[in-house]
Amino acid sequence: MENKKLNGTVIVTYRCNARCSMCNRYKAPSKQEEEISLETIKKLPRMYFTNITGGEPFIRTDLKEVVRELYKKSDRIVISTNGFFTDRIIELCKEFPQIGIRISIEGLERTNNEIRGLNNGYQRGYTTLKKLREMGMKDVGFGMTVQDKNAQDLVPLYKISDEMGMEFATASLHNSFYFVEAKNIIHDRPMVAKNFENLVNELLNSNSPKKWFRAYFNHGLINYIYGQKRLLPCDMSFDTFFIDPYGDVMPCNGTKDKEVMGNLNLQTWDELWNSPEAEAVRKKVRCCDRDCWMIGSVAPAMKKYISVPTMWVLKHKAKNLLGIKYSMYENPICCDLRDGKVTKEDLDRLSTCDVNAVVNTGLSEYSKEALKGKRGEDIVNADVAEQGYEATEAETEREIEI
Repeated sequence: MENKKLNGTVIVTYRCNARCSMCNRYKAPSKQEEEISLETIKKLPRMYFTNITGGEPFIRTDLKEVVRELYKKSDRIVISTNGFFTDRIIELCKEFPQIGIRISIEGLERTNNEIRGLNNGYQRGYTTLKKLREMGMKDVGFGMTVQDKNAQDLVPLYKISDEMGMEFATASLHNSFYFVEAKNIIHDRPMVAKNFENLVNELLNSNSPKKWFRAYFNHGLINYIYGQKRLLPCDMSFDTFFIDPYGDVMPCNGTKDKEVMGNLNLQTWDELWNSPEAEAVRKKVRCCDRDCWMIGSVAPAMKKYISVPTMWVLKHKAKNLLGIKYSMYENPICCDLRDGKVTKEDLDRLSTCDVNAVVNTGLSEYSKEALKGKRGEDIVNADVAEQGYEATEAETEREIEI
């Protein structure tokens, strides 16, 4: 095996105390005793970047121990969180001030709290970020999943992050087993794209080359919500991987069903990475038609195929200096919808939305058994309450069979 560092995402738990309208993972939690152990984490390869995510990673009482192990084998670590467990986040960052923290905030206060279903969620997240900055933490920021409900808050939230000197990460609605969701879709694409266009111009107006490249990423999100082919190749499972709470190694979290390359609980990394099962998954990746545009797959691709985003950045920054703004209509598909050459229904068919899909949760049989006759949110509420925190009271009317 070629001895090179990889890009890894460690899903430490499927337990989540949020009630996000675009994600049903909170209804399908993992069993705590099955979640990835320190012994398995020690078997992971060297990584140049590691994202720790969930579920809600800070729901694990041993997350600090997990980070200690990953810190030994990763050049950079970023944790994605809803910001609920403020004291744990602060405590961990005192020991590891070099790590990154991204708190999911889905818009301004009213919008965020409606989408995420967390009591006082906006203030919790904002306060946590503010405390981290006061501690001197540098790699902290917002993460926002853009949809019809919150697109108007995209630029205002970016400006808040910019004023606070924080990072600002974006995504769009996705469907996959990971989100336990198949029905997510952008309804008003021109409206959402216009807000992305405004963000792209804000980023290009900055003096930060990093933000210029983020402008390219957001340009790609417009392309994605219109159901078009990826702007860059997808190399997930080749130099990038995800590992779930059960030790299953997967190419990514964007597939309709869980694609397993091997299980690190049972194998060494070399055995797993070079197995026939891993090669079979790589063949599927080369034929994948989901055209995801999530940062987990795009960031490595932007580095690997750096000439493509670089040329885009140089072109658009030069135009910006001449006073020429970026337009979403640089994407031919935006013009086609505007001019009636394609219909909304045509674009809907290009999306991954499938209201008739049976959603694969990716849970183990043991975790599925634990859900019989119970609601996942009730199980997690009891878990959170046992840990000494107020359980989430916000409810959602959406129901899904799992």
